[in-house]
Amino acid sequence: MARSPRIVAELGRPETPGETASRKAESSRVHRESQNTRNLVAALIVTVLVVVVIIFAVPRGTPPERAPIDVAAVAESVSTAEGRTVIVPDAPADWRVNVASVEGDAPRAWTVVYAPESGFLRVAQGFDADPAWAARMLSGARVDGTVTIDGITWDRYDIADPARAGNVSVALATEAGPDTVLIYGKADTATLEQAASAVATEVAELREESE
Repeated sequence: MARSPRIVAELGRPETPGETASRKAESSRVHRESQNTRNLVAALIVTVLVVVVIIFAVPRGTPPERAPIDVAAVAESVSTAEGRTVIVPDAPADWRVNVASVEGDAPRAWTVVYAPESGFLRVAQGFDADPAWAARMLSGARVDGTVTIDGITWDRYDIADPARAGNVSVALATEAGPDTVLIYGKADTATLEQAASAVATEVAELREESE
């Protein structure tokens, strides 16, 4: 016995063939979209899991601290190589040493770069430096008086434009035998004079050697 067409409640009558086809097509579309959404979510979850695995699988840890620079040991090596006395500043123990090496050319200079509590200071010994060397290193700064520290008289430089002078705001220079010792950087006057005091004995000895 043939079954009567199913009456659709929303229509109050049986569906026409066209309505049945449209309903099935819409149902298929909704199903496909649902599948696509689920696939997208699954792919996103997999991606996140891969990223998490990579993050936690890569070894972590802080890099080892750089070994402190032994200024005296480096100075001894430079002195032997250059065949001359080089200064070893008696700087405060809490001043970190960032550089200790021979830099520049014509003249070359034994240079130690310190990082005190704030700013920085370079203590440079220009080998056989000419009278204009300090001014060249300071971008043309002029001498603005002198100051005597622990028996050593220093030329004090006026740094009118620190930005033009490589962020250098203070500088002192003095002759040390055939060489010139230049202390310069960004620091307050007290710290600058502390650095000058740290090389006073060395400067005096270089002067004595040249007499």
